[in-house]
Amino acid sequence: MATESVPSSEIITLTRHVLHDQMRLGAAATGDLTLLLTAIQVTSKFIATNVRKARLINLIGLAGDTNISGDEQKKLDVLSNDIMVNSLRASGKTAVLVSEELEDAIIIEEKNRGKYCVVFDPLDGSSNIDAGVNIGTIFGIYKLRPNSEGSIKDVLRPGSEMVAAGYTMYGSSANLVLSTGSGVNGYTLDAALGEFILTHPDIQIPPRGKIYSFNEGNAMFFHPPVLEYLKSIKYPASGKPYSARYIGSMVADVHRTFLYGGIFGYPDDKKNKTGKLRLLYEAFPMAFLTEQAGGIATTGTKRILDIVPEGIHERCPVFLGSKEDVQDLMKFYAV
Repeated sequence: MATESVPSSEIITLTRHVLHDQMRLGAAATGDLTLLLTAIQVTSKFIATNVRKARLINLIGLAGDTNISGDEQKKLDVLSNDIMVNSLRASGKTAVLVSEELEDAIIIEEKNRGKYCVVFDPLDGSSNIDAGVNIGTIFGIYKLRPNSEGSIKDVLRPGSEMVAAGYTMYGSSANLVLSTGSGVNGYTLDAALGEFILTHPDIQIPPRGKIYSFNEGNAMFFHPPVLEYLKSIKYPASGKPYSARYIGSMVADVHRTFLYGGIFGYPDDKKNKTGKLRLLYEAFPMAFLTEQAGGIATTGTKRILDIVPEGIHERCPVFLGSKEDVQDLMKFYAV
C-alpha cells in the first residue's frame, strides 16, 4: 500500500531568508535592507487583498486622471501607489521614491530619511484587471551615494548599481520574486499564515525555451531585426516553431519566461521611437532579476543594466529571457 509523503516541517519565510542572507555579510549588514524589504512585502500583502476584492469594494474602473506615462489611471492604481508611498516613507529606510504614477520623485523629509532609494511601478498591467488577468508590483532598490542626503541623482544611475530588485504577481496566488544580488528566489503568500513562504529557491532561467512573448498587434510598426527574428522562430528551417504567449502584463509574461524559458520582447518601433517600457522601474528591475537567474537582458544592441538614465520616466526597448534565445535575437541586430 502506497504511503503519502509527510509535508516538510521546514517553513522558510521571506523575512527569515533575507535575514539569513544579510547575516552572511557579517559586520557589513545593518539590517536596514531587511526592514525595507519587510515594508515592501507588507505592501504586497495589502495590495493582494485589495486586488482580490476590487470588484466588491468598487475599485474597478477609472479614477478620472492619467499618469505621467499617459496611461489612464485605475482606482486601484491610485490606491496601490498611496499604499506603497506611505509604507516606504513610514519604514524610515528610504530617502528617494520614484513611482510610475507620480510625475516627480519624492524626497523623504529628514526625520523619516533612510539610506535607500526605491523605484517602482505599483500596479503593472492594471488595465487587465477587469478581465481577471495577473497583474503585479515591480520594484528596484538603490543605496544612496556616499555623503548624499537624497536627490534625484541617486536614482539616475545604471541598473547594475541596484542592490535589490523584485516583483509581486497577483493572481490565483500572490508570488513575490526577489534578488538581493546573490541569485533569485520565489515566495508564495500563504494566506492562512499571512507570510510569504519560499517555494521557488534559486530560480534559473532555462538556457533555451520554446515560447515567445511579443505584442504582435504592433508588428506592422516593428523594425526589420525584430521581424526577421520572429520569422525565424515561427517558420524555422527545421524543428518545431515557437509558441506565442502574450498576456499584456509585464509581470505575468516575464514570470512565465523565468520559469519556462523563452524570450520576452517589447521593442522600440516606428510608433514608439524609444520603446514602450520605462527604464528605471520596469526594465532595470526585470533585467537585474534576469541576469541573476542566468539569462540576458538587452535593448537589442546593448546591455540594459549599463544604461545611464537621463530622466526618471525614460523608456527603452527590452528583450530578456533565456540566454540562447536572446543571443539569437541579438544576431539580427548585429547584421
